[in-house]
Amino acid sequence: MKFSRDEVRRALGDGLLSFPITDFDEQSRFDAASYRRRLEWFISHDISAVFVAGGTGEFFNLSLDEYREIVRLAVETVNGKLPVIASAGLSVESGKAFAKVAEEAGADGILLMPPYLTECPQDGLVDYARQICDATDINVIYYNRANGTLEVEAVQQLADQCPNLIGLKDGSGDIQALNKIIKTVGDRLVYIGGVPTAEIFAEAYLSIGVNTYSSAVFNFVPDMAVTFYKELRKGNSEVVKKITNDFFIPFVNLRDRKKGYAVSLIKAGAEIIGRPAGSVRAPLTMPTFEECQQLEKLVGIANQL
Repeated sequence: MKFSRDEVRRALGDGLLSFPITDFDEQSRFDAASYRRRLEWFISHDISAVFVAGGTGEFFNLSLDEYREIVRLAVETVNGKLPVIASAGLSVESGKAFAKVAEEAGADGILLMPPYLTECPQDGLVDYARQICDATDINVIYYNRANGTLEVEAVQQLADQCPNLIGLKDGSGDIQALNKIIKTVGDRLVYIGGVPTAEIFAEAYLSIGVNTYSSAVFNFVPDMAVTFYKELRKGNSEVVKKITNDFFIPFVNLRDRKKGYAVSLIKAGAEIIGRPAGSVRAPLTMPTFEECQQLEKLVGIANQL
Protein backbone atom coordinates (compact mmCIF):
# COMPACT_ATOMS: atom_id res chain seq x y z
CA MET A 1 0.00 0.00 0.00
CA LYS A 2 1.22 3.48 -0.85
CA PHE A 3 -1.60 5.37 0.89
CA SER A 4 -2.77 5.45 4.49
CA ARG A 5 -6.26 4.29 5.40
CA ASP A 6 -7.41 7.88 5.87
CA GLU A 7 -5.96 8.89 2.50
CA VAL A 8 -7.80 6.08 0.75
CA ARG A 9 -11.03 7.01 2.51
CA ARG A 10 -10.66 10.62 1.36
CA ALA A 11 -9.97 9.55 -2.23
CA LEU A 12 -13.01 7.31 -2.30
CA GLY A 13 -15.25 9.93 -0.70
CA ASP A 14 -14.61 12.85 -3.03
CA GLY A 15 -13.80 12.55 -6.72
CA LEU A 16 -14.65 10.52 -9.80
CA LEU A 17 -13.76 6.82 -9.52
CA SER A 18 -12.52 5.06 -12.65
CA PHE A 19 -12.97 1.39 -13.55
CA PRO A 20 -10.82 0.46 -16.57
CA ILE A 21 -11.78 -2.38 -18.88
CA THR A 22 -9.26 -5.21 -19.16
CA ASP A 23 -7.36 -5.51 -22.44
CA PHE A 24 -7.42 -8.80 -24.34
CA ASP A 25 -5.70 -9.58 -27.65
CA GLU A 26 -7.25 -11.33 -30.67
CA GLN A 27 -6.78 -14.71 -28.97
CA SER A 28 -8.50 -13.38 -25.81
CA ARG A 29 -5.24 -13.34 -23.83
CA PHE A 30 -4.43 -10.51 -21.44
CA ASP A 31 -2.62 -7.75 -23.35
CA ALA A 32 -0.25 -6.14 -20.87
CA ALA A 33 1.17 -3.48 -23.19
CA SER A 34 -2.27 -2.23 -24.21
CA TYR A 35 -3.44 -2.25 -20.59
CA ARG A 36 -0.44 -0.20 -19.49
CA ARG A 37 -1.21 2.43 -22.13
CA ARG A 38 -4.84 2.50 -20.98
CA LEU A 39 -3.87 3.10 -17.37
CA GLU A 40 -1.42 5.85 -18.34
CA TRP A 41 -4.24 7.54 -20.26
CA PHE A 42 -6.66 7.10 -17.35
CA ILE A 43 -4.45 8.75 -14.75
CA SER A 44 -3.80 11.73 -17.02
CA HIS A 45 -7.40 12.78 -16.23
CA ASP A 46 -8.95 14.26 -13.09
CA ILE A 47 -9.91 11.12 -11.16
CA SER A 48 -9.38 10.14 -7.52
CA ALA A 49 -8.85 6.35 -7.60
CA VAL A 50 -8.43 3.45 -10.04
CA PHE A 51 -10.38 0.21 -9.56
CA VAL A 52 -8.71 -2.53 -11.60
CA ALA A 53 -10.18 -5.93 -12.46
CA GLY A 54 -13.59 -4.75 -11.28
CA GLY A 55 -16.95 -5.58 -12.82
CA THR A 56 -16.20 -3.43 -15.87
CA GLY A 57 -12.77 -5.08 -15.94
CA GLU A 58 -14.34 -8.57 -16.09
CA PHE A 59 -13.04 -9.80 -12.73
CA PHE A 60 -15.38 -12.77 -13.07
CA ASN A 61 -13.60 -13.78 -16.29
CA LEU A 62 -10.01 -13.66 -15.05
CA SER A 63 -7.73 -16.41 -13.82
CA LEU A 64 -5.75 -15.80 -10.63
CA ASP A 65 -2.52 -15.58 -12.67
CA GLU A 66 -4.03 -12.96 -14.99
CA TYR A 67 -5.34 -11.07 -11.99
CA ARG A 68 -1.87 -11.09 -10.41
CA GLU A 69 -0.33 -9.59 -13.54
CA ILE A 70 -3.09 -6.97 -13.85
CA VAL A 71 -2.74 -5.73 -10.27
CA ARG A 72 1.05 -5.75 -10.38
CA LEU A 73 1.05 -3.80 -13.64
CA ALA A 74 -1.53 -1.33 -12.34
CA VAL A 75 0.40 -0.58 -9.15
CA GLU A 76 3.59 -0.14 -11.15
CA THR A 77 1.95 2.12 -13.77
CA VAL A 78 -0.09 4.30 -11.43
CA ASN A 79 3.08 4.60 -9.33
CA GLY A 80 1.57 6.17 -6.23
CA LYS A 81 -0.32 8.93 -8.03
CA LEU A 82 -3.70 7.52 -6.95
CA PRO A 83 -4.94 4.65 -4.80
CA VAL A 84 -5.25 1.36 -6.68
CA ILE A 85 -8.16 -0.88 -5.66
CA ALA A 86 -8.44 -4.44 -7.00
CA SER A 87 -11.25 -6.99 -6.53
CA ALA A 88 -11.84 -10.20 -4.60
CA GLY A 89 -14.68 -12.62 -4.05
CA LEU A 90 -16.43 -15.68 -5.52
CA SER A 91 -15.95 -17.81 -2.38
CA VAL A 92 -14.26 -17.36 0.98
CA GLU A 93 -11.13 -19.21 -0.10
CA SER A 94 -11.03 -17.57 -3.54
CA GLY A 95 -11.61 -14.21 -1.91
CA LYS A 96 -8.69 -14.77 0.46
CA ALA A 97 -6.46 -15.79 -2.45
CA PHE A 98 -7.33 -12.73 -4.54
CA ALA A 99 -6.89 -10.45 -1.50
CA LYS A 100 -3.47 -11.96 -0.78
CA VAL A 101 -2.35 -11.39 -4.37
CA ALA A 102 -3.63 -7.79 -4.28
CA GLU A 103 -1.85 -7.10 -0.99
CA GLU A 104 1.43 -8.62 -2.22
CA ALA A 105 1.23 -6.57 -5.42
CA GLY A 106 0.90 -3.34 -3.42
CA ALA A 107 -2.77 -2.53 -3.97
CA ASP A 108 -4.38 -0.10 -1.53
CA GLY A 109 -7.55 -2.13 -1.12
CA ILE A 110 -10.01 -4.61 -2.54
CA LEU A 111 -13.58 -4.33 -3.75
CA LEU A 112 -15.25 -7.39 -2.25
CA MET A 113 -17.61 -8.90 -4.83
CA PRO A 114 -20.68 -11.01 -3.96
CA PRO A 115 -20.20 -14.77 -3.48
CA TYR A 116 -20.67 -16.87 -6.56
CA LEU A 117 -24.18 -17.93 -7.58
CA THR A 118 -25.98 -19.12 -4.48
CA GLU A 119 -28.64 -17.21 -2.58
CA CYS A 120 -27.37 -16.29 0.85
CA PRO A 121 -28.75 -15.56 4.35
CA GLN A 122 -27.66 -12.33 6.01
CA ASP A 123 -25.56 -14.01 8.71
CA GLY A 124 -23.83 -16.10 6.05
CA LEU A 125 -22.95 -13.00 4.04
CA VAL A 126 -21.51 -11.32 7.13
CA ASP A 127 -19.37 -14.40 7.79
CA TYR A 128 -18.25 -14.52 4.14
CA ALA A 129 -17.15 -10.89 4.20
CA ARG A 130 -15.66 -11.06 7.70
CA GLN A 131 -13.44 -14.04 6.88
CA ILE A 132 -12.03 -12.30 3.82
CA CYS A 133 -11.55 -9.01 5.70
CA ASP A 134 -9.74 -10.89 8.46
CA ALA A 135 -7.40 -12.49 5.93
CA THR A 136 -5.89 -9.20 4.73
CA ASP A 137 -4.50 -5.98 6.17
CA ILE A 138 -5.48 -3.81 3.22
CA ASN A 139 -8.68 -1.79 2.93
CA VAL A 140 -11.94 -3.47 1.94
CA ILE A 141 -14.95 -1.95 0.19
CA TYR A 142 -17.99 -4.22 0.21
CA TYR A 143 -19.95 -4.36 -3.06
CA ASN A 144 -23.58 -4.50 -1.97
CA ARG A 145 -25.41 -6.07 -4.90
CA ALA A 146 -27.19 -9.11 -6.30
CA ASN A 147 -27.07 -12.20 -4.06
CA GLY A 148 -24.60 -10.41 -1.78
CA THR A 149 -26.90 -7.59 -0.71
CA LEU A 150 -26.55 -6.78 3.00
CA GLU A 151 -29.35 -5.15 4.96
CA VAL A 152 -28.69 -2.38 7.46
CA GLU A 153 -28.23 -4.61 10.54
CA ALA A 154 -25.72 -6.80 8.71
CA VAL A 155 -23.75 -3.78 7.44
CA GLN A 156 -23.53 -2.44 11.00
CA GLN A 157 -22.41 -5.84 12.29
CA LEU A 158 -19.71 -6.13 9.62
CA ALA A 159 -18.49 -2.58 10.24
CA ASP A 160 -18.24 -3.33 13.97
CA GLN A 161 -16.27 -6.54 13.39
CA CYS A 162 -13.86 -5.47 10.65
CA PRO A 163 -11.64 -2.40 11.18
CA ASN A 164 -10.29 -2.61 7.63
CA LEU A 165 -13.79 -2.39 6.12
CA ILE A 166 -13.81 1.23 4.99
CA GLY A 167 -16.55 1.46 2.41
CA LEU A 168 -19.80 0.21 0.93
CA LYS A 169 -20.44 0.34 -2.80
CA ASP A 170 -24.12 0.24 -3.73
CA GLY A 171 -24.99 -1.94 -6.68
CA SER A 172 -28.73 -2.23 -6.27
CA GLY A 173 -30.01 1.32 -6.68
CA ASP A 174 -32.39 0.83 -3.76
CA ILE A 175 -32.19 4.39 -2.44
CA GLN A 176 -34.43 3.68 0.54
CA ALA A 177 -32.27 0.77 1.71
CA LEU A 178 -29.06 2.70 1.13
CA ASN A 179 -30.38 5.75 2.98
CA LYS A 180 -31.22 3.56 5.97
CA ILE A 181 -27.67 2.18 5.97
CA ILE A 182 -26.11 5.64 5.70
CA LYS A 183 -28.25 7.10 8.46
CA THR A 184 -27.62 4.10 10.74
CA VAL A 185 -23.93 3.32 10.13
CA GLY A 186 -22.98 6.95 9.49
CA ASP A 187 -19.46 8.05 8.64
CA ARG A 188 -17.92 4.79 9.85
CA LEU A 189 -17.96 3.88 6.13
CA VAL A 190 -17.48 5.70 2.84
CA TYR A 191 -20.40 5.21 0.46
CA ILE A 192 -19.96 4.80 -3.30
CA GLY A 193 -22.56 4.67 -6.05
CA GLY A 194 -22.10 1.54 -8.09
CA VAL A 195 -25.13 0.62 -10.16
CA PRO A 196 -24.40 0.08 -13.88
CA THR A 197 -24.09 3.50 -15.53
CA ALA A 198 -24.10 5.09 -12.08
CA GLU A 199 -24.48 8.59 -13.51
CA ILE A 200 -28.18 7.91 -14.07
CA PHE A 201 -28.49 7.64 -10.27
CA ALA A 202 -26.00 10.39 -9.45
CA GLU A 203 -28.49 13.06 -8.36
CA ALA A 204 -30.36 10.62 -6.13
CA TYR A 205 -27.10 9.38 -4.64
CA LEU A 206 -25.91 12.91 -3.92
CA SER A 207 -29.17 13.79 -2.19
CA ILE A 208 -28.50 11.22 0.55
CA GLY A 209 -24.80 11.96 0.93
CA VAL A 210 -23.14 9.66 -1.62
CA ASN A 211 -20.59 11.96 -3.25
CA THR A 212 -18.77 9.51 -5.51
CA TYR A 213 -19.62 6.78 -7.96
CA SER A 214 -17.99 4.42 -10.43
CA SER A 215 -17.94 5.69 -13.99
CA ALA A 216 -17.73 2.99 -16.65
CA VAL A 217 -18.31 5.40 -19.56
CA PHE A 218 -15.10 7.17 -18.51
CA ASN A 219 -13.44 4.42 -20.58
CA PHE A 220 -14.54 6.08 -23.81
CA VAL A 221 -15.90 9.58 -23.00
CA PRO A 222 -13.63 10.67 -20.13
CA ASP A 223 -13.92 14.42 -20.62
CA MET A 224 -17.71 14.31 -20.56
CA ALA A 225 -17.66 11.97 -17.54
CA VAL A 226 -15.45 14.37 -15.60
CA THR A 227 -17.53 17.38 -16.67
CA PHE A 228 -20.74 15.67 -15.56
CA TYR A 229 -19.27 14.85 -12.15
CA LYS A 230 -17.91 18.35 -11.57
CA GLU A 231 -21.13 20.07 -12.63
CA LEU A 232 -23.14 17.69 -10.47
CA ARG A 233 -21.06 18.59 -7.44
CA LYS A 234 -21.41 22.30 -8.23
CA GLY A 235 -25.19 21.93 -8.31
CA ASN A 236 -25.39 22.95 -11.96
CA SER A 237 -28.69 21.23 -12.66
CA GLU A 238 -29.04 22.55 -16.20
CA VAL A 239 -25.79 20.95 -17.40
CA VAL A 240 -26.57 17.73 -15.51
CA LYS A 241 -30.02 17.61 -17.12
CA LYS A 242 -28.68 18.21 -20.62
CA ILE A 243 -25.98 15.53 -20.39
CA THR A 244 -28.46 13.10 -18.86
CA ASN A 245 -31.04 13.70 -21.59
CA ASP A 246 -28.63 13.82 -24.52
CA PHE A 247 -26.27 11.01 -23.55
CA PHE A 248 -27.07 8.93 -20.47
CA ILE A 249 -30.74 8.14 -21.12
CA PRO A 250 -30.09 6.99 -24.73
CA PHE A 251 -27.04 5.06 -23.51
CA VAL A 252 -29.03 3.30 -20.79
CA ASN A 253 -31.74 2.44 -23.32
CA LEU A 254 -29.09 0.86 -25.53
CA ARG A 255 -27.46 -0.89 -22.54
CA ASP A 256 -30.77 -2.44 -21.52
CA ARG A 257 -31.20 -4.26 -24.84
CA LYS A 258 -29.20 -7.26 -23.63
CA LYS A 259 -27.86 -8.53 -20.34
CA GLY A 260 -24.15 -7.86 -19.95
CA TYR A 261 -24.12 -4.78 -22.17
CA ALA A 262 -23.11 -2.67 -19.16
CA VAL A 263 -19.65 -4.14 -19.84
CA SER A 264 -19.84 -5.00 -23.55
CA LEU A 265 -20.82 -1.49 -24.66
CA ILE A 266 -17.87 -0.06 -22.76
CA LYS A 267 -15.46 -2.23 -24.73
CA ALA A 268 -17.23 -1.25 -27.95
CA GLY A 269 -16.93 2.41 -26.99
CA ALA A 270 -13.21 2.06 -26.36
CA GLU A 271 -12.76 0.64 -29.85
CA ILE A 272 -14.80 3.49 -31.36
CA ILE A 273 -12.41 6.09 -29.93
CA GLY A 274 -9.33 4.21 -31.11
CA ARG A 275 -8.37 2.59 -27.80
CA PRO A 276 -9.49 -1.02 -28.42
CA ALA A 277 -9.29 -3.62 -25.67
CA GLY A 278 -10.48 -6.66 -27.58
CA SER A 279 -13.77 -8.42 -27.12
CA VAL A 280 -15.45 -9.45 -23.89
CA ARG A 281 -15.10 -13.06 -22.81
CA ALA A 282 -18.01 -15.50 -22.61
CA PRO A 283 -20.62 -15.53 -21.20
CA LEU A 284 -20.77 -11.87 -22.30
CA THR A 285 -21.26 -10.96 -25.96
CA MET A 286 -20.30 -7.91 -27.99
CA PRO A 287 -22.92 -5.50 -29.42
CA THR A 288 -24.13 -5.84 -33.00
CA PHE A 289 -22.89 -3.65 -35.84
CA GLU A 290 -26.10 -1.61 -35.72
CA GLU A 291 -25.79 -1.12 -31.96
CA CYS A 292 -22.17 0.00 -32.36
CA GLN A 293 -23.32 2.56 -34.92
CA GLN A 294 -25.79 3.93 -32.38
CA LEU A 295 -23.06 4.03 -29.77
CA GLU A 296 -20.76 5.90 -32.15
CA LYS A 297 -23.42 8.59 -32.57
CA LEU A 298 -23.64 8.91 -28.78
CA VAL A 299 -19.86 9.29 -28.56
CA GLY A 300 -20.11 12.15 -31.05
CA ILE A 301 -22.82 13.78 -28.94
CA ALA A 302 -20.77 13.32 -25.76
CA ASN A 303 -17.77 15.02 -27.32
CA GLN A 304 -19.90 18.11 -27.97
CA LEU A 305 -21.32 18.37 -24.45
